[in-house]
Amino acid sequence: MNLRIANIINDSIVDGPGLRLTVFVQGCVHNCEGCHNPDTHNLYGGKIVDTEYILSEFYSNPLLDGVTFSGGEPFLQQEPLSLIAEDIRANGFNVITYTGFTWEKLMEDKDKYYGLLRHTDILIDGPFIERLKSYDIMFRGSSNQRAIDVFKSFSENKVILYEF
Repeated sequence: MNLRIANIINDSIVDGPGLRLTVFVQGCVHNCEGCHNPDTHNLYGGKIVDTEYILSEFYSNPLLDGVTFSGGEPFLQQEPLSLIAEDIRANGFNVITYTGFTWEKLMEDKDKYYGLLRHTDILIDGPFIERLKSYDIMFRGSSNQRAIDVFKSFSENKVILYEF
């Protein structure tokens, strides 16, 4: 299955714990002021790759701890990303997904987004808000964003924050 990406970083240490493959998807509808990746906003920019290409990149680096989906907005391409995430998790690695949507917004249309959510270990949710920008919080750009333990949140039917 194809997806549109802006870039891939094969050895990121800033997009989650450990060494990560970070996939920057192309296309975003949030257009947050002060966004770190404004070049990813165009829905038709970037390049098209196959999910097998992403998996090949991931498994070619034996040092990786997991994959991070960033953006752009990953939930605009949740179907191909859920295939990648499912494979990576089945092989014992973890998945982090960044989104400009809040958990609550994703839950309003849970059936639409469940594929990627159920294969995500940690969800970093919420839009980047420039006036709330902070360098004091791990793996988030602004203080409104939350690191959510997806599996605990599903099992307890409420938001459970992930502690790094």
